[in-house]
Amino acid sequence: MQRDQRLCGSRSMAGRNKTKADVSWPLEERPGYLIRRLHQIHVALFQEKCAAYEITPLQYSLLTALAKRGTADQTALAQDIALDRTTTTGALKRLQARGFVDRSIGPHDRRSRTCRLTRSGAALLRKIERPARAAHLATIADLSKADQKRFIAMMQAIVAAQGQRLDATRSPD
Repeated sequence: MQRDQRLCGSRSMAGRNKTKADVSWPLEERPGYLIRRLHQIHVALFQEKCAAYEITPLQYSLLTALAKRGTADQTALAQDIALDRTTTTGALKRLQARGFVDRSIGPHDRRSRTCRLTRSGAALLRKIERPARAAHLATIADLSKADQKRFIAMMQAIVAAQGQRLDATRSPD
């Protein structure tokens, strides 16, 4: 408990006052802050390398997931890329408006939408693959090859371990 109080900024520990500097947890040591910064850096690199295609990393993920599945409903695609259905639906609508995705009413449930990649979407995915891969590699380029592999493995381990927690707490839209 005392450790938690210290980390959360409690000014009193074991009966004595601490200065703000004594109890502060520097941003550059916080995993959440570093993950958010790394995400910002990756998005900037992706936008820089893929600017000609006017596509976001989220949309790229959706196109990739859809290419792998062939056809899929929006709920399955949301699960594939670990996003809520509302955000996924909005991104799919934008991709549909640009002619990269077809969305049709589901055959068994009129509330669902079945999606598939159009020829234009498949062509875009082929064109963007090299610059998108370059953005992903640039994100971790400052690490040695061995550290890159370890970093990816550590992220995969965290996602695998914590992903079930998120899935269990995510509300069904």
